[in-house]
Amino acid sequence: MLGKSTRVGIIGGGLGGLSAAIALKKIAGIQATVFEQSHKHDEVGAGVTIAPNASRVLDKLGLLEPMQRAGAIPDGSGVYLDAMGNLVTEAAWEDTAKQYQNIGMYRPDMIDILVQAVDPEAIRLHHRAKSIEMLDAGVRVHFENGKQEDFDAVIGADGIRSVVRKAVGQPTQFAYSGFMAYRGVIDASDLPRDWNRISQTWMGNDRHLMTYPLQQHKLYNYVACVPSDRPLKGPWSGPADVDEIKTEFSRQAWDPRVHRFISAIKETFWWGLFDIEPLTNWSRGPIALLGDAAHTMVPHQGQGVNQAFEDCITLAFFLKQANSVRDIPEAFRRYTAVRMQRATILQVGSRRAGAMFDSQLQFTNTKKRDLDIASGRDFRRAAVFDYDALKVAENALERFKRL
Repeated sequence: MLGKSTRVGIIGGGLGGLSAAIALKKIAGIQATVFEQSHKHDEVGAGVTIAPNASRVLDKLGLLEPMQRAGAIPDGSGVYLDAMGNLVTEAAWEDTAKQYQNIGMYRPDMIDILVQAVDPEAIRLHHRAKSIEMLDAGVRVHFENGKQEDFDAVIGADGIRSVVRKAVGQPTQFAYSGFMAYRGVIDASDLPRDWNRISQTWMGNDRHLMTYPLQQHKLYNYVACVPSDRPLKGPWSGPADVDEIKTEFSRQAWDPRVHRFISAIKETFWWGLFDIEPLTNWSRGPIALLGDAAHTMVPHQGQGVNQAFEDCITLAFFLKQANSVRDIPEAFRRYTAVRMQRATILQVGSRRAGAMFDSQLQFTNTKKRDLDIASGRDFRRAAVFDYDALKVAENALERFKRL
């Protein structure tokens, strides 16, 4: 079996990389080393949703309770609304068994919880990977600071611009959605006292606004998506003037609650909504990808980080089955076989969800849009939220043994 002497390097110290380190230690008994390019773990102050399928993973890793304490469970089902605030349908927000619910998390809080769960000596800051070299036995990572280290295996959790992806032999094809998102948080005290403590999405013509609570309902996250070619002209993200959002949402009629919410925004940042074309492989020998490095997706299904959590527990499970470092490539192949199709479906589905929210493509017919969103609620609960990544991996292992 693999253990403490197994040398595993995780490139990328974000949500996926830290979670991978935690899963490897708890499930496979492997003390991996996490390499983060920044000088400190620093997340932009915006929100992310932990969906029930990821809550199930975090529960197994002993991380669910601290996330629940730091985050916000909505008071009930979310809602999808048209631009004028008319109800289209309620949104799925918990699994069928009602055991796990959505949790709105402030990203810096999430990073803090994960960092505290990793041995400080296992985290190396200011290490940006420059290249990955396959050795006769193992992998060598070259860093931009001039250092290099050798490992029995390397896991690439280094995001959309992954360096490790190149070592797996996968070309990167960035795809711009044509939209950018204004993101940030609002203090709950700046909103009306009767503001709904749930997820709310207003869908207009070529733009939408989503909000949901964070930090025990003390903050509200917002994502305001609008069409733009700005990310094609320079940086993919940056600070923005609040008046930009007000201007963008003055171009058509909206529910007064939308304007009330936007008037409370004091600070905002913009992000170009890029993803990558689905990959055809996630591993090569003792090198594997997870999270955005494997399946960057636009945020419209809220599954990006949740899929990274599923990746982590699946990868750790198959590494646990390895008898020696010689078995790592097979463990990575099995991990890829189990995870790649599901993540690809959600990548494509996230693009489709964006078209629905913004009434684009086949959803310019808003009656079709509304029917699709309403009919998809129960499917989303069953296919996405009820998914048990560890159980799927266990069942897959039994099939692999019969081959």
